Amino acid sequence: MELFAAIVLFISALFNVIAWPRFFKRVSADPRARDTAGKATAFYRVHAVLLGIALVIAAASVLAGMLLLLRG
Repeated sequence: MELFAAIVLFISALFNVIAWPRFFKRVSADPRARDTAGKATAFYRVHAVLLGIALVIAAASVLAGMLLLLRG
């Protein structure tokens, strides 16, 4: 069961590391990301925070998965 949990955590981390940066690239190119003066909008900042959270969750998932494997 611990091996399964570790694999699920690694897959979750991999998804976050692959999907979110690619999504954020599209957000950055979106016209809603910058105002007429070129300043970042709330749309951009919210997605930047979501990206940061996703990457922190990915790192925590990898750490938890490694701890599960080392414990077993």
